[in-house]
Amino acid sequence: MTIEARLPGVRRIGGKWRISVALAASLVAVACGGTRYLDAAAPVEQRIDDLLARMTLDEKLGQMALVRQDAISPAQVTEYAIGGVLSGGGGAPQPNTIEAWLEMTGGFQEAALATRLRIPILYGSDAVHGHSNLYGAVIFPHNIGLGATRSADLVERIGRATAIEAAATGVNWNYAPVLAVPQDLRWGRTYEAYGADTALVAELGTAYLRGLQGDDLTMPDTVLATPKHYIGDGATEWGTSRTGRFSIDQGDARIDEDELRRIHLAPYRAAIDAGALSVMASYSSWNGTKVHAHRYLLTDVLKGELGFEGFVVSDWAAIDQIDPDDYDASVIAAVNAGVDMNMVPTDYVRFIASLRQAVRRGDISEERIDDAVRRILRAKFALGLFEAPHPDPALVAAVGSGEHRALAAEAVERSLVLLVNDGTTLPIEAETIFVAGVAADDIGRQSGGWTISWQGGVGATTEGSTILDGVRRLAGPAATVVYDPSGRFGGEGVPERADVGIVVVGEFPYAEGEGDTTRLSLDLREQERMLGLSDRVDSLVVILLSGRPLVVGDLMLSADVLVAAWLPGSEGAAVAGPLFGTAPFSGRLPMDWPQAGRYATSAEDGAVGCDVPVFPFGHGLKANEAFRLEPFGCDGGSKEADG
Repeated sequence: MTIEARLPGVRRIGGKWRISVALAASLVAVACGGTRYLDAAAPVEQRIDDLLARMTLDEKLGQMALVRQDAISPAQVTEYAIGGVLSGGGGAPQPNTIEAWLEMTGGFQEAALATRLRIPILYGSDAVHGHSNLYGAVIFPHNIGLGATRSADLVERIGRATAIEAAATGVNWNYAPVLAVPQDLRWGRTYEAYGADTALVAELGTAYLRGLQGDDLTMPDTVLATPKHYIGDGATEWGTSRTGRFSIDQGDARIDEDELRRIHLAPYRAAIDAGALSVMASYSSWNGTKVHAHRYLLTDVLKGELGFEGFVVSDWAAIDQIDPDDYDASVIAAVNAGVDMNMVPTDYVRFIASLRQAVRRGDISEERIDDAVRRILRAKFALGLFEAPHPDPALVAAVGSGEHRALAAEAVERSLVLLVNDGTTLPIEAETIFVAGVAADDIGRQSGGWTISWQGGVGATTEGSTILDGVRRLAGPAATVVYDPSGRFGGEGVPERADVGIVVVGEFPYAEGEGDTTRLSLDLREQERMLGLSDRVDSLVVILLSGRPLVVGDLMLSADVLVAAWLPGSEGAAVAGPLFGTAPFSGRLPMDWPQAGRYATSAEDGAVGCDVPVFPFGHGLKANEAFRLEPFGCDGGSKEADG
């Protein structure tokens, strides 16, 4: 009999004897006098029981605090036995490199392991379309574009790639996927959703979750997923938000329970069935009550009816909104409602003190504290953090890799929706091409919000390629490509006319309620570029970069080809593929495309009450399909002119 057969967990690898993580943990448990929670071979619930029995009240309360990385030191993580640290939008170390990320996350993890009971932290990040806080990580299309692909397989592969790039830097917890079903395009978070169809959101959201978590969460290339924002954030009404300049984000969903369940609950049921162990509560309210304080929704429905065994994490300082005048009352209401871990960006000492006082007064029971901590520990054990708290160095090579960029390029190509097509312009075969629009050569514009910083930015915010790069690459060496951001195309040597003009227009980056708006139309300067270029070219191709359908009105009548490119991310060059025929157009709208007046609030916004969409849910042409528009109005919508 071999040594391996006599000692399970022992293997000879590369000429050296190795022991498995499980065996190593078991040996540590024996060395520590039979500490059950350190025994990887023991059932998880027994490990939790053993650990809970050893914890003081303060150690439990520390586990319920989640703090942003620049508001706490590693020493304070040790002192307060903190349960989690996060990088919010833009929460990167300086310099923003893989090495600096590893030093930062590793320092916090070592601090957690220096506590009496050596409980590792969860390190979280909003890797909502790739590991988007890290410079050089691959930035995938935002979810609205992925919704247009209709491909669960593609979305799962993107989740897998994102998990690898995040895990490589010590991030083991991702605040994604968004499972909102937006009902109002004025919402600034519309692009974070896969679409306005419940079944589509459920299918793609669970696919992304499977990609993040894999088949075994203990594997080093997986991260904990966080379906969000539970529940009804896509149903809030315009004008109900109480947050700063926001108008609809974090507002009130004034709908009955049947509608809440029928449209907004199903994706969470699917995510829990797929293995979700963390859910983020919504800032929003349901009929006047903040979800963070809604025991029926958080405890009775989510944890009871749906059988959710993981933990509920608050959104950024969200429990403070429950009672803005009484912080202690907010803490009590949130925890008793079912919030298990509080994302308290800065004042974690105050939160822990408030929680301690509430327990001592009997306002929050010790049983409720134990339940919350049990749920948090369950996720940590499921991730295998007690056995392997640090990232696998072998994952670093995959960050920003050619394989991941090719996957992102595939997603870009498949997300494009061909809205209008004259039937002759595509595929582009032209001797002279004019390209206009600042956004044609701008990685920040094409990536949108939640990219390197919370609100995103313009210019070369990270590594990647632009739409202009792709046009130049595919136009061929014999073609003349002239780029003028302004669309004027003057100067010596510039042709008077071009065979094809490509103008890239759309929204500037934004995130959350900063993107709440009634102005769903193009900037006037971009409208002028579009109309000006149409007089200088034989065929006009218009590419829209946006986080939602834009009301472009009669302007689209001048386009021979109109493409919704959404927010494609770092691999913008891939937008050119379907234009030049190296890839097919296959995307379909994940929501209706409205015409002027659908969301108008005044006469200057357009005609009021225009509900007929210009393009309905599911619309999307092939390159050989002709479809143009005639002038339209609220009385009858648009109509096909040919094809």
